[in-house]
Amino acid sequence: MNVKLLDLTAQYPPIREEIRKAVDEVFDQQALILGPHVEKFEKNLAAYCGTKHAIGVSSGSDALLCSLMAIGIRPGDEVICPTFTFFATAGCIARLGAKVVFADVESDTFNIDPKKAREKITRKTRAIMPVDLYGQLANLEAVNEMAAKHGLKVIEDAAQAIGAKRNGKRACSSVFAGCLSFYPTKNLGAFGDAGAICTNDDAFAEVCRLLRVHGSGHQYHHKFIGGMFRLAAVQAAVLDVKLKYLEGWHEGRRKHAALYDQLLAGSKVITPHVEPANWHVYHQYVVRVSHRDRVKQILQDKGIGTGVYYPIPLHLQECFGYLNYRAGDFPEAERACQDVLALPVYPELSEEQIRYVAKELLAAVR
Repeated sequence: MNVKLLDLTAQYPPIREEIRKAVDEVFDQQALILGPHVEKFEKNLAAYCGTKHAIGVSSGSDALLCSLMAIGIRPGDEVICPTFTFFATAGCIARLGAKVVFADVESDTFNIDPKKAREKITRKTRAIMPVDLYGQLANLEAVNEMAAKHGLKVIEDAAQAIGAKRNGKRACSSVFAGCLSFYPTKNLGAFGDAGAICTNDDAFAEVCRLLRVHGSGHQYHHKFIGGMFRLAAVQAAVLDVKLKYLEGWHEGRRKHAALYDQLLAGSKVITPHVEPANWHVYHQYVVRVSHRDRVKQILQDKGIGTGVYYPIPLHLQECFGYLNYRAGDFPEAERACQDVLALPVYPELSEEQIRYVAKELLAAVR
């Protein structure tokens, strides 16, 4: 049996006609840049996330970059983020000339360890960027508490966690600003690159809207030096259709995760730990196994797709060599890079496929 890590072709057919109708409206109206389709999606996205504003941008990476620009991050500033995350989290800090300050992660959730982050705060620290890895929210209460104590802004990297909840509050709704990615493989995926910034702060939202069009609110009048971070109208139209199905897709992932939990219980496979306060959306179902690369190859030989997110912590990436971190500086992140393995969990999987993956995984780790 072949089981892909992700099969986007399975999601499209049931919503094909609805998507095509929405896209045709954009093409017929030729309202291609911002405009009514983007505004409609932004309104619906803000309502879904429980925030006052949602600002559509060109990608999740640009959402992070634009947010940092909007709070005035510049050379000499320091921004704290986890070392175990997708590159964009730290890359956007470095692009602005600020110093990336890495912190280790919790051994069970893989999210930033608030205690370790607190140790990294200096008089130059301006912001902290927790990441909601794999679809589970970080300990945002602890992060918000330390940020308030030290006058820091919290920019939540919720690229993998749209719709996830902590203590009943959705991603992006309990921090200064949250950033989303709609890369096609995300739980809510566009037909290309797309992202959004969500916030309850009116002034910040207005600055972000200006920054996404080179800092201009009026033609050829530029208040800020921004970038070209606009969300394409055709992507907004696609996302607005898909948003209506997102909760059902979340439930499909959660159902598959629960079955994996049951099938893998009591084995050598360490299944995902979910904090009691959290409602996980399983962008990835990530287990920990010994001899991960050997296990991955065995599963591949059995026709099962898996993924490693991530094989190298950011503090050991060549491009961050100038920061002078060394192996051993962040032991939990480094251990995670050796052990983590993502299994197929997308909503359209069948129970038969889930059981096959679990059976072969258990055989591989004996």
